[in-house]
Amino acid sequence: WKVEEVSRIGPSLSSATDVTAASPLEANLKPKRCFQGQNPVNDGFFLSSSEASEMIRSAPRNCEVIFPYMIGRDLVENYGPTRWIIDFAQRDQFEARSYEVPWRHVEQNVMHEVVARAEREKHETGKQKTRWSRMAERWWQFRDYMPGTMSAIAELPRYIMSPRVTKRPIFEFISSRIHPDGATMVFPFADDYSFGILQSGIHFHWFRAKCSTLKADFRYTSDTVFDTFSWPQKPTRAQIKAVANAAVALRALRRETMQKLNCSLRNLYRTLEQPGDNPLRDAHARLDAAVRAAYGMPATADPLAFLLELNVACAAKEKTGEKITPPGLPLPSKDHADFVTEDCIQPPKI
Repeated sequence: WKVEEVSRIGPSLSSATDVTAASPLEANLKPKRCFQGQNPVNDGFFLSSSEASEMIRSAPRNCEVIFPYMIGRDLVENYGPTRWIIDFAQRDQFEARSYEVPWRHVEQNVMHEVVARAEREKHETGKQKTRWSRMAERWWQFRDYMPGTMSAIAELPRYIMSPRVTKRPIFEFISSRIHPDGATMVFPFADDYSFGILQSGIHFHWFRAKCSTLKADFRYTSDTVFDTFSWPQKPTRAQIKAVANAAVALRALRRETMQKLNCSLRNLYRTLEQPGDNPLRDAHARLDAAVRAAYGMPATADPLAFLLELNVACAAKEKTGEKITPPGLPLPSKDHADFVTEDCIQPPKI
């Protein structure tokens, strides 16, 4: 083992730079750009592909409330959603009832359990108003519809997803037609530059230092990780393009290799645990080099120390009323189309 003398042990229990001094940045908080997926709470909302197909065939307008639903395991193991969900969103009961077959499915598979749990909680607590009693008043809706998440991705052709608890950070673009599960993190960016920043090793250094842990895995938390993560402040257009190009190349390599080897994203990334030349490792190295350049970060600089210093500087500017560069593509909206490609995980055909 290796013995190191340090003046203080940070929450990561390592000798790495202590990033507890990092502050949440207003630019990262408003508007919100990091979300969790939905939490339906009851399996009665879920459908198999055949059930979803039959419901949509019976009445095409049912597609307005039936969606493919993606969990983190789907991303890393199946590279696509494996089930569907009935989501009435925030429709009232009469609006929801107009979708006859989906309504009947939820009525039969959700209502009785929610009402029973509400009655049981009332009996146990002696209270008339409880969490489950409030849910029983709108039993056809999800416990956590996550309206902020859904409105953030509604106008985008695709968004970025990552499992919330993960051993290794894997981000991917997902069609906005696919609804995200509550155990995934959702980033409402459609551009390749933002993808490159999030998928970079620079971001992972911060993620690993600031996150909580679940067993041996890392848990992404928006308040500690994303809200304190400073994005490049003065990247040139050429540097932005270099990050975007490296991100596109990385995703293309992943897709081609998964198809060639008939393997999952998880198994593809497990190859990084073995020594030897690896095209995936090389693609990540090229992305990291482009991201470092966008930050103005020397190749030999410690990413955590650099990011902490940048966070402190950005927080100080915000305190004086000065604007900092927020998350996302730092270009005029008229130029965004040049940085948005089309690849993403699409809904399965039924």
